[in-house]
Amino acid sequence: MNRQPVVAIIGPTAVGKTDLSISIAGSLSAEIISVDSRQVYRYMDIGTDKVSCEIRREIPHHMIDVADPDEKFSVSDFSEKVSKIVKRIYSRNKIPLFVGGTPFYYYALFHGALNSELPTDENVRAKYEGLANSQGAELLHMRLAEVDPVTADRLHVNDTRRVTRALEIYELTGKSPSEIFNEGEKRDYGFEILYIGLTRPREELFKRISDRLTDEFKNGFVEEVEWLLKNGFDSRFNPLKGLGYRELIEFHQNKISLDEALINSISRTKAFCRRQETWFKKFEPAKWFNVSENLSESEILSEIKKHLEQNNS
Repeated sequence: MNRQPVVAIIGPTAVGKTDLSISIAGSLSAEIISVDSRQVYRYMDIGTDKVSCEIRREIPHHMIDVADPDEKFSVSDFSEKVSKIVKRIYSRNKIPLFVGGTPFYYYALFHGALNSELPTDENVRAKYEGLANSQGAELLHMRLAEVDPVTADRLHVNDTRRVTRALEIYELTGKSPSEIFNEGEKRDYGFEILYIGLTRPREELFKRISDRLTDEFKNGFVEEVEWLLKNGFDSRFNPLKGLGYRELIEFHQNKISLDEALINSISRTKAFCRRQETWFKKFEPAKWFNVSENLSESEILSEIKKHLEQNNS
């Protein structure tokens, strides 16, 4: 198989991936593919920090606004669409540049995802959902940790949907999801990846998270969630359980104050940032750059061009 060289800019939320990608896309003659599990959804613009339409007209962006918030959109859907997008980008003599912070999407594309349908059972799922509702998400997460500590470590305690799905798979197959993944048939999309990783000191990252969310709350995020609710997109749907959206739904339901919604959103986003840092440290091959230490775009471009030349020869 002739492998297609591709490049991804990775790192935790608020580290500066978007700004760097826009800055270097012109020099590379690149089109950007968003690797963000929330930016795929329409109408969720401010809370997912999408690039503006003006920028998208200058630099084509893919995998933004491809589904409604009440649609199911899986990692398999993402991978299949992206594999076709990459071919089209190359057919136009452009370079695909992946940018985003959803680790599992990267795993599926570049490190092999399960290529088979796993069993489902609504009754089993309902049992675990009921357990979470009656005894709490923490107990459900602890149960997963007993049978599959690898998957439990990857999933947040409040990610009830994925924890439930992991337990459902275990009960129906007798094997943990991590074990099935390691044993299963993998799909190779034929990409040769180079990761450009961005880092910042933790204190600086956390300040950027606080500043960004504060700005979003002041500039339309509250109204965005209000519009979503008025149009029937509520917390029944997984995208609306994400960072910031869940808290603002609670605000609009008069369960918490706006200040509490902001504080809770910042806290959850910081926790997510820490998990991203842990996940991305395992990504290879990667070249890491500290954004706070006079980031050299020319050095980054040199690494990217070397990767492209070596794998196109």
